[in-house]
Amino acid sequence: MNKHLSRRDFLKLSALGLGALAFTPYSLPVDDQDYPTGELGRVTRYSISVFEKPIYGNSDTTGYLFQDELVNLYYELTPPEGPPFNPLWYRVWAGYVHSAYLQRVKFRFNTPVNTISENGQLCEVTVPYTQIYQYRSYDGWQKRSRLYYQSTHWAVSVDEGPDKTPWYRLFDELREDEYHVPAIHMRLIPDEEISPISTDIPPEDKRIEISIQEQTLDCYEGDQIVFHTSISSGQNKRPDPDGIPWDTPRGRFNIYSKMPSKHMGDGNLASDGNDLPGVPWTSFFHETGVALHGTYWHNNFGLQMSHGCVNMVSDEAKWLFRWTTPVFKTPIEAHSDWEKRGYGTLVIVT
Repeated sequence: MNKHLSRRDFLKLSALGLGALAFTPYSLPVDDQDYPTGELGRVTRYSISVFEKPIYGNSDTTGYLFQDELVNLYYELTPPEGPPFNPLWYRVWAGYVHSAYLQRVKFRFNTPVNTISENGQLCEVTVPYTQIYQYRSYDGWQKRSRLYYQSTHWAVSVDEGPDKTPWYRLFDELREDEYHVPAIHMRLIPDEEISPISTDIPPEDKRIEISIQEQTLDCYEGDQIVFHTSISSGQNKRPDPDGIPWDTPRGRFNIYSKMPSKHMGDGNLASDGNDLPGVPWTSFFHETGVALHGTYWHNNFGLQMSHGCVNMVSDEAKWLFRWTTPVFKTPIEAHSDWEKRGYGTLVIVT
């Protein structure tokens, strides 16, 4: 079924926060002016509590929000009750929610291009989420998992989707597979947007220092700090079934591989929290696959959250991706060459 909405109907749905309906069953055929305004948050885990007061663990619960629900964020506040590692809360319709599992999102629709270069094109999701569909000759279009706001992917073709509108075919390097999403939900990233920065600084004068105790990251050029932020490093838990520990390794390392998009997890394309397609701006510095990268599944920076990687705000991970070596040169020649390897920027983890 192909559901077409008028501008009035769409804005009515948006005002009610019915984001899931707005994306059903395929795409949302509206022009680039038809999107909700104001601040929106997407719930990134199976459920979060709405509290009567912004007091963590010591306030009555007024309700719950569930995964991928969209909620209007009226304002933010940082009450003294904390929690201290991430004191940010949001006022929503029924009370207050802590920011840990709310991703701030927007609706930004894009004009599809007619063709994609034979080398492909890097792109990012610009709506709260978009639905993956795969076409198989024996069973037609089949729904898979979702791709989320600010995740990055590799478009290799423009095809007619199940609703007869342009859809981008995306290449998945982990699965060595392809699937489709509506083109209006994806922004093609120009090469100049990911070109190297601070190239006048000798590579040996750049270094990254990460404090596990403080959950912070500092970038140095010589003795000067040029960037500072909060991160989420690995949790202190037992190793996973493969024997790989969850804590971020301490020591001196160098970035050895960079990819602007990486499918992490088990590759099953299921929305179960164990699969993360399109992790943006990855910079690997440890042989077990530990990387610095952007994050779309939580907003709890300042607390250990990961399986070993260093989680960052996606825009900040993008800056780091451009600032570090090895230099990721543009234009990218082809999706098969979108990994850059080399002995790069020093990373010190203490």
